[in-house]
Amino acid sequence: MQFDNDRAPFGRHFALSIWNDAPASWRDASGLVDRLSFEPSIIDLKPKSAGPSRTARAVSRFAAAIRARISGPGGYYNLGNALGLAMGVAMQLATGPEWGAGTLFDYFAGSGSAVALTLATSIFFCSGEVYHRAWAGRDVPDPALNRRADLLSGLGAIGLGVALFLLGQPVLAATAGLLHALGKFGSAVSGMIVPGWPARWPDPFRSAVLASRLPAALAAALSAGSAVPEVWSGASPALVTAPLTLLACYALWARADLLLFADAGESPATRSAAAGQGD
Repeated sequence: MQFDNDRAPFGRHFALSIWNDAPASWRDASGLVDRLSFEPSIIDLKPKSAGPSRTARAVSRFAAAIRARISGPGGYYNLGNALGLAMGVAMQLATGPEWGAGTLFDYFAGSGSAVALTLATSIFFCSGEVYHRAWAGRDVPDPALNRRADLLSGLGAIGLGVALFLLGQPVLAATAGLLHALGKFGSAVSGMIVPGWPARWPDPFRSAVLASRLPAALAAALSAGSAVPEVWSGASPALVTAPLTLLACYALWARADLLLFADAGESPATRSAAAGQGD
């Protein structure tokens, strides 16, 4: 199909009229080049980068968020829980017959003790989060949330005791399980006191929780010490790293226990009044 250039929307006559109406400087070749040129200050072709200041601010915000998460007992509890869980999974994968879902299933639900330990760990993670919410941004923790976290932690301690008993550790089941649960349940009951306990002594229930960790921590230390000669002789380093990791977990949990003594400093009357403002 042929087109009539003179009748096209932008035909020859239209182009010539534009050219004739343009200033004389535009019709000059050098003037046209000047109009089509751009100053470097107008358009910067260099790519823009975030710059070190923006990266530094992002790192600073991330560090502040981490500090906020571990500023209270909940952060220390869950940091220890995560470290212990990671160590257990790594040991299972390292010593299992093969890597895969079957090995992980055996660790989390392969036996009665594994199921009990998995349930206990899940409850401990939940209680740690509730502790964090009770203490986040407060000089004095929320009493209702704090007691709820104590209750959850006591339930987790029962599961831990069952797991230890099924693993053939009755002493640890009685201390890390039963004594721990009694201390947490006692802390969860507002205004509860122990007859004959001197007022100047630390809170008996918080003290029971802290004391419940000592036998297991001592057992881990002895296990690490006795394994050093074996590792030196060529045995697997896991014989030492596993109990040392467990000791680090107990240090984090003990730190959280000590932070909870601040809340235990209230008198029973004050805690009873706070309980009336709770749930």
